[in-house]
Amino acid sequence: MISRQIKINKLKGSEKVLMPTYASRELNKEVPKYEMPEGEMLPKTAYNIVHDELMLDGNSRLNLATFVTTWMEPEARQLMSETFDKNMIDKDEYPQTAELEMRCVNMLSRLYNAPKEGDACGCSTIGSSEAAMLGGMALKWKWRERMKKKKKPTNKPNMVMGIDVQVCWEKFARYWDVEPRFVPMDGTRYTINAKEVLKLIDENTIGVVVIMGTTFTGQYEPVEEINDALEKLNKKTGWEVPIHVDGASGGFVAPFIQPNLKWDFRLKWVKSINASGHKYGLVYPGVGWIIWRDWEELPEDLIFKVNYLGGEMPTFALNFSRPGNQIVAQYYNFLRLGKDGYRRIIQSAQDTALYLSGKIAKMGPFELLTDGSDIPVFAFKIKGKHNFSVFDISEMVRDRGWLVPAYTLPENDEDVAVLRIVVKEGFSRDMADLLIGDLERILKHFADEPSHKPKKIKKQGKFIKHC
Repeated sequence: MISRQIKINKLKGSEKVLMPTYASRELNKEVPKYEMPEGEMLPKTAYNIVHDELMLDGNSRLNLATFVTTWMEPEARQLMSETFDKNMIDKDEYPQTAELEMRCVNMLSRLYNAPKEGDACGCSTIGSSEAAMLGGMALKWKWRERMKKKKKPTNKPNMVMGIDVQVCWEKFARYWDVEPRFVPMDGTRYTINAKEVLKLIDENTIGVVVIMGTTFTGQYEPVEEINDALEKLNKKTGWEVPIHVDGASGGFVAPFIQPNLKWDFRLKWVKSINASGHKYGLVYPGVGWIIWRDWEELPEDLIFKVNYLGGEMPTFALNFSRPGNQIVAQYYNFLRLGKDGYRRIIQSAQDTALYLSGKIAKMGPFELLTDGSDIPVFAFKIKGKHNFSVFDISEMVRDRGWLVPAYTLPENDEDVAVLRIVVKEGFSRDMADLLIGDLERILKHFADEPSHKPKKIKKQGKFIKHC
């Protein structure tokens, strides 16, 4: 923040102001960029200024880097615009929004095969990052309870996870003073497995994070395999090391197109699951969900009761005030699409991902790390030596409006640089063909420029995270 302020202070006079063109009919003076104007301006003028600057942003529909939803039906957009002003935390004032939230929680609980009937345990969040924090906190509190009963110290908790976790898990470990124990990548193994996980577990392990759809490669991690290994370990040692499933992406994919895959509450040691409604849940950002196996897995100490909004209510989310429109949109999708609708949309996305990855694999210089057969996400690298790198490819497709991220893999595979494509609703087979055409033209460009040197990127820190 300090460096940013220094940069602003060094700007020249003309760089510190906005100089709107056609809006100048209403304006007779410059508009400051970094200070509030002294006076007012017409609504249309302010709109034009902001609207014009936002045109410099990328086209979200061509953003193949982001996992978040970039298209919704007009009816959903209308419902969202009608409910921006509803504060979802104020359940006394907006009881029906609260009711829709609990309907969504119950629908997800049943979708994830929670074992008990009755009220489901969970809540909405701003996104999966908040949901992950809540899941991690519950694991730590439950572990602490178990250790206190055994009269053992509780000052050295640890959590086991892959080096491929999203950065929110590193934040959780730092914020809540939990030692993160990372399973590194190894050659062509880009995810964790039971063998590597067991090496890092001890009686101070509050839980294992297993990802359903990693950010780096789009793969599912083997939840059932790790659950079975924990069953043997816990039985042998008397420990109760649980699993939290990070289903930020896969939580809205696997139930619909891989229904026989066991990764959810059908497995004994899966205690909580987070999912992102704003990813394959098909809602604009940001909304996430945390679902616990049952109420026993949510420690009472994490539930607060407040009465200053008009009536006493429990709350166990980290955030407080936020708009209820994402919850409304999520319920709209559940109602509108049902299981068949979600299945059709997710399957279509996966079909397009498999089609596109298959085409890219045949293009010559590219080699797939994954093909999109788990979640509709795949990663590929350049095989052999060429006069271009993945960073050149990423930069050149941007000239056509495509956003395709290039990055290096984490520890142990840091020399592997890849491109990743996320296929979502709104990215059609026709758009895939357009991207293929652009990639072919780029490859021809480099073939015609043999003296070109491949662009490299300097690695920063221990490893690079990408969202």
